[in-house]
Amino acid sequence: MSTDASPDITGSTGAALNGTPLPADDPERQLIAKAVREVKETTPLAQSFTNFVTINLVANAQLAAGGTAAMSYLPDDIIDTAAIAKATYINVGTLLPFFKDALGNIARSLQAMHHPWVLDPVAAGIGRTRSAILWAFRSAPPTIVRGNASEIIALAGIWDLNVPSADSDTGAKAGTKTGTTRPAGVEAVDDVDSATNAAIVMARYLRNYAPNHRAAVAVSGATDLVTDGDTVYRLPGGSSMMTKITGAGCSLGGVTATYLAVADPLTAALAASALYNRASEQAAEGCTGPGSFQTRFLDALWNVTAEDIAASPITVSQVPVSQNSVSPDTAGTA
Repeated sequence: MSTDASPDITGSTGAALNGTPLPADDPERQLIAKAVREVKETTPLAQSFTNFVTINLVANAQLAAGGTAAMSYLPDDIIDTAAIAKATYINVGTLLPFFKDALGNIARSLQAMHHPWVLDPVAAGIGRTRSAILWAFRSAPPTIVRGNASEIIALAGIWDLNVPSADSDTGAKAGTKTGTTRPAGVEAVDDVDSATNAAIVMARYLRNYAPNHRAAVAVSGATDLVTDGDTVYRLPGGSSMMTKITGAGCSLGGVTATYLAVADPLTAALAASALYNRASEQAAEGCTGPGSFQTRFLDALWNVTAEDIAASPITVSQVPVSQNSVSPDTAGTA
């Protein structure tokens, strides 16, 4: 895809998208509650090819949310298991040399199977091999991308998406490139609002490849942002203790895949973010440090109710859209 084919979201500055509270009776809240209940009732399998530093927490979080976990690093294993799994999670946090070819092949196979999957582009923008792997996903992209603000901005640059730059004084200016953010390992150096335009454009890009043309991008931060390209949701809350344990973001990606196994991409991303906010708040109450927090967090993932998750504080904004959009026939072509 050339950058000229990217969506035009001129006028959609972060300042214009602060949103209004999502009504208590909004259908999306009902969908979130339904997804949470269905996961606990049906224990769907969402497999993972994930960061081996945090693989244990990813699996335990998926189980605590009510799903079933399967972890593998064998490409043919992942592809074969996709036939019985409801969704797949791929995390590029720690890499081995063979991943460069393997992950692109896996993504293309999942695309051919119309299989939904979640990508966590950990440390996007660092290293040629990592960038090459992420570039390979451009022509066979995921259904959901979940990352921090810097990762989302960097991935938009790697994929050569044409993202308007937001300026709080003059509004968004179309035609500028994103992806020049300074990476800092796995930590974000950009705030969530600065990734708004990149997330919107990316979501529109993803949905041209997705089953039923539905996709989402989730940006984690002090206030999470989730968008399907037309609507932006913000979810405040959560505990700062999440930054004191290894694998909070990785496990969130795995749980997002668990919800994607039973729900549409937007609902899956919203449900996972809301669950993590509520569970981390519960876990922080009475914990004495990171160790006890992690234990209490897994318990909270198990105990938070569908009603509590669906009632989470959420604001919503519609994205101002021009008549120009990505054509499904041309999006992603070289």
